[in-house]
Amino acid sequence: MAISLAQLTRANTPKPPRILIHGVAGVGKTTFAAEASKPVFVQTEDGLGTIPAASFPLARTFEEVLESLASLYTEDHDFKTVVIDSVDWLEPLVWGKACRDNGWGSIEDAGYGKGYVAALSLWRQYIDGLNALRDDRGMTVVQIAHTDIKRFDSPEHDPYDRYVIKLHTRAAALMQEHSDIVLFANYRISTVKADVGFNKKVNRAMGSGERVIHTAERPAFLAKNRYGLPETLPLDWQSFAQAMPDVIKPMLIANPVTPTNPTT
Repeated sequence: MAISLAQLTRANTPKPPRILIHGVAGVGKTTFAAEASKPVFVQTEDGLGTIPAASFPLARTFEEVLESLASLYTEDHDFKTVVIDSVDWLEPLVWGKACRDNGWGSIEDAGYGKGYVAALSLWRQYIDGLNALRDDRGMTVVQIAHTDIKRFDSPEHDPYDRYVIKLHTRAAALMQEHSDIVLFANYRISTVKADVGFNKKVNRAMGSGERVIHTAERPAFLAKNRYGLPETLPLDWQSFAQAMPDVIKPMLIANPVTPTNPTT
């Protein structure tokens, strides 16, 4: 059928955000996600510890991850947020599925990066599952990832190191494109010059232990958002939710306070 102007639509109803948070080890990414509105965890690693959150059994295969998403789609429940913890521990499960489907001993057996290309189709199946939960069940999506430090070869500047998502390059690019928000979590750090003698000074890092999330990309780290968020926020779900646009806030807060209309 031919496309016409009669088919134009306007997005009047906002959808819940798709959030990806990566950061240094132990900074509190899982705790941040557990503070979301009625979360349920799909675990690929045993990272919840003593956090009292609903979770599926630890997934051992890619199929088990998809089954968890399917149950959230088809069964009755009141969960509002699906949390994947973590996508970099999901990656070996994706590779394992690709190897079983193709009879490879390892993802490298295909040669010339073909294994990673084949894995992308599985990543897209997983993303389709997340999108279905978001679009049809109204669930916020939170994906947790560890971070890695890699050299970035800029076409405009000399190479430099930056924090990136700990995934194969192709998969990381797909996750970034899919996400409405990419947060980088870290400790707030400042530097001071210290005298080491012989008229020499060196920069030393100083930290108070304050944990923050960055919402906009900088040379040192990957981040982004589509909501005009402040560049830096406390690593706290409530602070993050309150910084979101008013039409999105009720989706992120478990018991939002509805303002009453002033009497006239």
